[in-house]
Amino acid sequence: MKPPAPLNYVRSFECAARHLSFTAAAKELGYTQAAVSTHVRALEHYIGRQLFIRYPRSLKLTEMGEAFLPTLRQALDLIDQATEAIVTSSRKRTVVVSCPMSLAENWMAGCIAAFRKEHPEIEVVLHGTIWEDLSEQIADITISTRRFDDRPSDGVPLWNEELVLLCAPALLEGRNAVKKPKDIFKVDWIFVHGRQEYWQCMTAALGLDMADYDKGLSTNASNIALELAAMGAGLVATQRSLARTFLQRGLLVEPFPVRSASPWNYYLTETQLSKGNVVRTVREWILSQAEADSAE
Repeated sequence: MKPPAPLNYVRSFECAARHLSFTAAAKELGYTQAAVSTHVRALEHYIGRQLFIRYPRSLKLTEMGEAFLPTLRQALDLIDQATEAIVTSSRKRTVVVSCPMSLAENWMAGCIAAFRKEHPEIEVVLHGTIWEDLSEQIADITISTRRFDDRPSDGVPLWNEELVLLCAPALLEGRNAVKKPKDIFKVDWIFVHGRQEYWQCMTAALGLDMADYDKGLSTNASNIALELAAMGAGLVATQRSLARTFLQRGLLVEPFPVRSASPWNYYLTETQLSKGNVVRTVREWILSQAEADSAE
């Protein structure tokens, strides 16, 4: 999996795009003009597309730059808001839990809601991450998703993750109904960037060859993929932990009783600067809920 672009490259691009000037961006960010220009060129090289049209005394965004900017600004705003919330939550009975946004919006939301009913005296800040490593130094508890060959040395797995194949109930009916494994070639597959491996695992579990497939949808977020599937856009291969709420609500179903072990799993780590018993209470709750849910 390709590592994410350095955050300073992204911030330099956003600032330069806002001012349409490397010089003004450098002044705001505290860099030199040459450094901002270098950051942007490195980001363009990373993406493989030009983001600015450079004139002798001005800049103009390319179509790619204009398309990239709104999503990037939203992500940076979320990072800034989350960081501010975390930095200001220094009270002894406040615990900051950081985890990927997809898990925060699905399984973790219910876990923390139930915790608050049992422990109203402990405040929890649930921080959904976009760039996973951003909060490692400021969160009390960090949950990260890692491939089996890159698991954190001190990480405790939440569960043994499974992959599931899902679709909207409507795809099990009609002329192109998905009734047997080979029928999945009749409909769109929904891919998540960086997780195409899920489809390799699921097609292997079904005894199919992924090379026979040549169409599909793609997105950069697991929750978007799940929503697309729930809208009947196609089939999605994803982690069972993320699909749990969609299955419970009847929005998605498993067309076949076949699952696969996931090469990616969630791992919990605790900062060395934790707040003792308060963090331990939250940590033990998360692990106990994970164990109970994985036993179902």
